[in-house]
Amino acid sequence: MWLVTALLTALIVAPEPGGVALAAEEKTTVVLGTATPGGGFPLYGGVVAEVVNATDPSLVIEPRNTKGSTENVPLLEQEKVDIALVQGEVAYEALAGVGRPPADLKIIAAMYSTPGMFVVRQDSAARAISDLVGKPVAFGARGSGLVILARYVLDGLGLDPDRDFGAIYLDRAGDGPAMVLDGRAAALWGGGIGWPGFTTVAKEGGRFIAPSADESARIRAKHGFLKPITVAAGSYLGIDAPLQSVGSFSFILARPTLADDTAYRLARALHRGEAALAQKLDQARETTAANTVDAAPRQDLIHPGVLRYLREADVVR
Repeated sequence: MWLVTALLTALIVAPEPGGVALAAEEKTTVVLGTATPGGGFPLYGGVVAEVVNATDPSLVIEPRNTKGSTENVPLLEQEKVDIALVQGEVAYEALAGVGRPPADLKIIAAMYSTPGMFVVRQDSAARAISDLVGKPVAFGARGSGLVILARYVLDGLGLDPDRDFGAIYLDRAGDGPAMVLDGRAAALWGGGIGWPGFTTVAKEGGRFIAPSADESARIRAKHGFLKPITVAAGSYLGIDAPLQSVGSFSFILARPTLADDTAYRLARALHRGEAALAQKLDQARETTAANTVDAAPRQDLIHPGVLRYLREADVVR
């Protein structure tokens, strides 16, 4: 089990005569599964660890790279990590039991919404998703939840990444931007605000392609758990007006036996650290207690320790 509790050995003694020694402080180490280097999850996980560790010194969050969302779910079930970042579609399938028994995992917090999009070079002739059919497209790391999102979005349009595109799956999420910029890939699929792959291509003059209004309606008619999401103007270089897409919220999920007290302290630290999270990472502005309540498919899927804190904080009544 990855959750480790340790007592600090040093005692802090008051300097004056008769001073009373303070009790050793108990620290709880929580291992956080993220994803492959170069993607959005490791970036986000590092910020979460920094803020939580600073907000509640009794917690020590240790991020660990993994293969991504599709590996994080079994790692949680096998209790090889304590909490993990799981992309919305992977979380939906795991919690709802799509193609498998429902996972006995609980929500610690909603992370951020992930509007799915493609980015192409500025000189690309592609203007719509249909223009990319038959072209080599980097869909992300094999274990990434973004690949699952792509499958749902394209399925809503009657398309399949492997059948209708020259699908490229990456060993490292960070390899995708270079493939677009040097022409090995016609486009890079990704999602979310502040996603490193999009930022890299956008700085070189990238252009974004998202489902049209008609395509969005078709996608959501087939896959109702996907929601319309607006990408604000200025979210990336090259997005000069609001861009409509579809996607879902990703979550921080917990292993089945994570203690209620630990979950309570995590929720409290995340809530108290909301301003710091927003300041350090743009997409972390959506990591709020209110969004956790709103984004959870059902309230009983929120960890009992988290719910206890949310009730005390009057976020849930």
